[in-house]
Amino acid sequence: MAVLNSFKTITANVTTTANTIYTAPTGYTTVVLLAQVANTGNITYAVSANHIRGGVPTALIANALIPVNDAINVLSGKLILNTADALQVFGNTNPAVGANGQILLSVLETANP
Repeated sequence: MAVLNSFKTITANVTTTANTIYTAPTGYTTVVLLAQVANTGNITYAVSANHIRGGVPTALIANALIPVNDAINVLSGKLILNTADALQVFGNTNPAVGANGQILLSVLETANP
């Protein structure tokens, strides 16, 4: 029997490649509770994030500047991801956020009946 509700924390480094950080699993709807990107580097970086549905990106935030030793929230509220929807993040500047940028997601996965 599938778990009805499951809270998860996902972490990843941010690079210049549009990486899919999280994809809602088959049979589940996901509520993204928090999506925060931190800059642990020594210069200001820009970051973008997209919601992906059916391969089509929709911008959540674009070229947001993150000062040194600071962070931004990609979402101002919650985001619902249906099965196969994804969250993608990438750095936009040269040098990009790279290993000095990290994203933290807090999600709630709920099994679909």
